[in-house]
Amino acid sequence: MEDITDLEEQLADLEREHRDLDDIIDRLINTPPVDFLQVQRMKKRKLILKDQIEKVRSQIIPDIIA
Repeated sequence: MEDITDLEEQLADLEREHRDLDDIIDRLINTPPVDFLQVQRMKKRKLILKDQIEKVRSQIIPDIIA
């Protein structure tokens, strides 16, 4: 099992990349001409990152079944 510190660092990196993509997507949408294919790819990458973030969070704080 990975060390909690390593998981927290990985989580921080994933969250930073997710925020960066959000900023880039906003800039692309607000700057004509809009490349919708590129925006769509970045949104897909953002969803993948979101899933990875949730996976790492669940490894840090596992669900407790009562």
